[in-house]
Amino acid sequence: LYANIGNSKDLAAVLQNDAGGIGLFRSEFLYLERETFPTEEEQFQIYRTVAETMAGKPVIIRTLDIGADKKCDYFEMEPEENPAMGCRAIRICLTRPEIFKTQLRALFRASAFGNISIMYPMIISVEEVHRIKEIVAEVKQELTEQGVAFGEPKQGIMIETPAAVMISDLLAEEVDFFSIGTNDLTQYTLAIDRQNSKLDNIYDSHHPAVLRMIQKTIENGHKAGCWVGICGELGADMTLTETFLKMGIDELSVSPTFVLPIRKLIREMSTK
Repeated sequence: LYANIGNSKDLAAVLQNDAGGIGLFRSEFLYLERETFPTEEEQFQIYRTVAETMAGKPVIIRTLDIGADKKCDYFEMEPEENPAMGCRAIRICLTRPEIFKTQLRALFRASAFGNISIMYPMIISVEEVHRIKEIVAEVKQELTEQGVAFGEPKQGIMIETPAAVMISDLLAEEVDFFSIGTNDLTQYTLAIDRQNSKLDNIYDSHHPAVLRMIQKTIENGHKAGCWVGICGELGADMTLTETFLKMGIDELSVSPTFVLPIRKLIREMSTK
């Protein structure tokens, strides 16, 4: 059981609730809480602090995930009619590689100080993963040439779209792990904007289609040797905990306050 956190201020809650690690560190908060781009050094110090504080426990840091409901004025992004399906997350990073490389340099440097993994959001194709790998290779080469120490963090992706689910067998051959973002996966599967309160009555995260997609992702990940976790809100839904365990999920990442109650529930299941 891992914890989801938004910034380094939440580390105390992670430790207090004895989480096994951090399953989702939302790095976009480094960008949203300011009026200019964070520098490589500023990011490095924060990532390093998180890694060292967790003292060897896994820390999965998601690369920049803005767009849709998370806006950042200094990015000067053009208005979009449907931002939830627009230029967001990895799409921004791959079209603005200078921003992406700054973050990756900081992450690779920080990975020398703890158990950091890097996770890329909103993937829809194998080609995107290949492009990420090219940029990662450039970053590692630059750091090597500059004599800067870095680690070898595991690389994973978020499964948040039906496209990613349907090609999860192919994606699993390219990465070390999957983390299922159930909030967006539900939104895109049901074609329901989760920001639209008028549709709350039909927004159903327990929809059989959503659960089948989770099952398919787990099966395809495991066939290729990928471990598979859940980091969306469903991970903390205790009515589904037993279902997820039967599906073979490897990891649940939840808000720190849910760690102990869900761990207790799982232990009770194992003693039945």
